[in-house]
Amino acid sequence: MSALAASGATLTSTGEAVQFWVLGTVAVIGALCTVLMRKAVHSALCLAGTMIILAVFYLANGAYFLGVVQVIVYTGAIMMLFLFVVMLVGVTAADSLKETLKGQRWLAVLCGLGFGILLIAGIANAGLTHFNGLGRVNSAGHVQGLAELIFTRYIFAFEITGALLITAAVGAMVLTHRERTERAATQRELAEKRVREGVQLPPLPAPGVYARHNAVDVAGLLPDGTPSELTVSKTLRARGQVRDVSGQALEDLKALEQASAERLGREEASK
Repeated sequence: MSALAASGATLTSTGEAVQFWVLGTVAVIGALCTVLMRKAVHSALCLAGTMIILAVFYLANGAYFLGVVQVIVYTGAIMMLFLFVVMLVGVTAADSLKETLKGQRWLAVLCGLGFGILLIAGIANAGLTHFNGLGRVNSAGHVQGLAELIFTRYIFAFEITGALLITAAVGAMVLTHRERTERAATQRELAEKRVREGVQLPPLPAPGVYARHNAVDVAGLLPDGTPSELTVSKTLRARGQVRDVSGQALEDLKALEQASAERLGREEASK
């Protein structure tokens, strides 16, 4: 212990160790779920959770600017861009998993192994190399020190990352673009088509009409008290989440009619 103190090294506190192992485990699980999830939206959400934990690590190590940028730029802007592209392209679990390019899976495996080797080498270098500390590195200011590194030592990596993001944005626009091969139908033509097909011409009735409930999962009632299927979403019907209040509505209607009859009887008796 005295040798460590003499050399200027510091030991990790119990709180830092607990924070690292707990958040690190969650970050690794989120990264694995990003790769293993069947739905693209779930993968994007797991990746967002991993990025937030990385931001916490930055803040815990005194890199406040990087922590804020991690939340605002990556977790906020870029992840929302991912979700926006997923919604536009319509990626689902039902998409074909057949390879369109031969050997792309083996190439992905090799790239993953190469990235893993680089990551292990970086972690080993960080564990064996002596650092001067954040105080000395950021003596002129954290933002100034970061800007100096980005625009001097890592200028090419910074520019390549910018070009990669621009390429991804252009690719998203290309994937979502659809060539129109025929003229779009006008509103009048669509209305005439509905008349010829005999479909519902006026707007669909709102949920809960005559049912004393206006929730979307309550079917509207017809004059005879039976529920109308047109007033609720097909999705809710398929899920079995439609509430049937027709019986209660009929009871309320009978009670109302009985009250009206009694009131009319009292009025006639008073005359």
